[in-house]
Amino acid sequence: MTDRYQAPAPARPAESVLATNKVIRNTYMLLSMTLLFSAAMAGVSMVLQVPHPGVIITLVGYFGLLFLVSYLRNSIWALPAVFALTGFMGFTLGPIVSAYLALPNGGQIVMQAFGGTAAIFLSLSAYALTSRKDFSFMGGFLFAGIIVAFLAGLAAIFFQMPMLSLAVSVMFVLLMSGLILWETSNIIHGGETNYVMATVTLFVAIFNLFISLLNILGVMNSD
Repeated sequence: MTDRYQAPAPARPAESVLATNKVIRNTYMLLSMTLLFSAAMAGVSMVLQVPHPGVIITLVGYFGLLFLVSYLRNSIWALPAVFALTGFMGFTLGPIVSAYLALPNGGQIVMQAFGGTAAIFLSLSAYALTSRKDFSFMGGFLFAGIIVAFLAGLAAIFFQMPMLSLAVSVMFVLLMSGLILWETSNIIHGGETNYVMATVTLFVAIFNLFISLLNILGVMNSD
């Protein structure tokens, strides 16, 4: 009895990235929860009228918790660390939002910044997911640009240079938009397999994008 030749089965149609990539599904699920938790913590600090802790405490808390998340990235304690980081960032965001809401047109500024942040994130994420283009080439430029913008931002704060602060905000809008494309592409093409770190990267991009848009819109809507 001769063996019968069996033709290979035809390739299945490409499925949605969100349905086939577990890292992306977990990333967006965790990202949604951290955004809600961060917003809740911002609301708590606004209700309690907590003053902003200042640049030094904010940076120490942020980088300390970021290091903790990175250290625990493959541990079951990574998730509590992520919520500690995003909750802390939300708590420090509350006084900033309160300051803008105290302006005559503050509510409009906050809503415009929120809408702009959502529109940029959703459109860039959708483009990266549907086009599946590889944006890995942007990595070196983005991280070098973030370091330069971060140092310039510190200089603007300590030396009270409003125009430099505005320029830094514009830089951060561009850099964070690029970071969203880069990280989403990184997940799609297997460069990032840890959904905890992917979530943190996207959260930080969204957070800085919102803060930068607040600053830009605040200047544009002021006298």
